[in-house]
Amino acid sequence: MAIYHFTWDLEFFGYTEPGMTAVGGWKYFARSIASTFLFLVGVSLVLSHAGGFRMNSFLRRFAMIAGAAAAVTVATWIATPDFFIFFGILHQIAFASVAGLLFLRLPPLLTLAVAALIIAAPFFVTSTAFDAPWWWTGLSENRPRSSDYVPVFPWFAAALIGIAAAKLADRAGFFGWIGRFSPGGWSKPLQFAGRHSLAFYLIHQPVLIGCLWLFAQVFPAPVQTPEVRFRYSCEASCEQVRTEEFCARYCVCVLDGLAADNRLEEAFSRAPSDAFRAKLKDMAEICTAETDATIGPEPE
Repeated sequence: MAIYHFTWDLEFFGYTEPGMTAVGGWKYFARSIASTFLFLVGVSLVLSHAGGFRMNSFLRRFAMIAGAAAAVTVATWIATPDFFIFFGILHQIAFASVAGLLFLRLPPLLTLAVAALIIAAPFFVTSTAFDAPWWWTGLSENRPRSSDYVPVFPWFAAALIGIAAAKLADRAGFFGWIGRFSPGGWSKPLQFAGRHSLAFYLIHQPVLIGCLWLFAQVFPAPVQTPEVRFRYSCEASCEQVRTEEFCARYCVCVLDGLAADNRLEEAFSRAPSDAFRAKLKDMAEICTAETDATIGPEPE
């Protein structure tokens, strides 16, 4: 997590190409981190309440997570209002901690079936009706701009998989076996970090950003124009599905169209207007057709 966030910070300060951490291996690295967090939320729910619901400890833990999530929202809204975090990983953990209680007494296979439906839902059930203020569901057609966006669909499924896996592991005697394992003194730093994971999560990013800010005062990153930022981000996303040559031409076409209409700045807005979205969609279709006509069909 800290490695990914440090790389994101480098991008934010302009030391790497725009959009780098949102595509390719970095994108899947981020998703694996979030999935692991939520999987462990499910496992923790089973371990904490296997012998019965512990109301006091649950409420204390939930208050800490919900409070931390609110603090992240306020802090990011002040620091980066165009990308503030309104439903990130902590918000999802808070949601999963409550909703996951409903599945603690259900058969693991049924829980896994529900998880599969939650994963599939965004592919089949999307609508503009789930745009703001319902972005937290993950069922909107338009993805909001946020530094950390972990909506209920499909991410709650990771916590449900953790619940099912923990119940199956408990039946197999896995927790009893691993409880007899004594790793030794070398593990104490890891144990300390594990027991204070929320504090680590909240503190590490301000520390990293502060260090990079100080570094930038001495060695500032090159200033990039909106045109350069858009091309880097557009080409990085495009090259996930098309060739480098196609993406270079396509992104220049879209950029020229936005610049001609004086709408480039709106491309970086957190909540672009419906008119802009429709314009961008039309422009993307036109530029795709023009680029395909220019370079010819891609080889099979």
